Amino acid sequence: MQRTLGGEEMTLRGHQEAFADDTMLLFEYIKGNGYTFTYGEVWRHEIMQAWYVENGFSKTMNSNHRKRIAIDLNIFKDGSYITNKLMLDHIGAYWESLSPENVWGGNFTGFEDTPHFERRIP
Repeated sequence: MQRTLGGEEMTLRGHQEAFADDTMLLFEYIKGNGYTFTYGEVWRHEIMQAWYVENGFSKTMNSNHRKRIAIDLNIFKDGSYITNKLMLDHIGAYWESLSPENVWGGNFTGFEDTPHFERRIP
């Protein structure tokens, strides 16, 4: 079911705004739990997406990075870069609790992508 904004179906821009709001909450959660982070990718050009697909780093040209509703974060604890799913699971669970459209890459089936946070829209 697509979320509504004021009773109307949400546009891509509405989803981008909701995504931005949720990422601000995510950033506060990460910092509040003793982690730090730097940005990875947010928006991705078509040429870069094609390179990712060609080299096996993505399976689709329809990446939510291209729609500006996905972000990759480099998360650190005590100065160490963390990609371990078990250590990041609570962050992914928090992200997904913010909206039914939010999906964490650590929960992807067949391809674990712990730095990835996205919003899926119908």
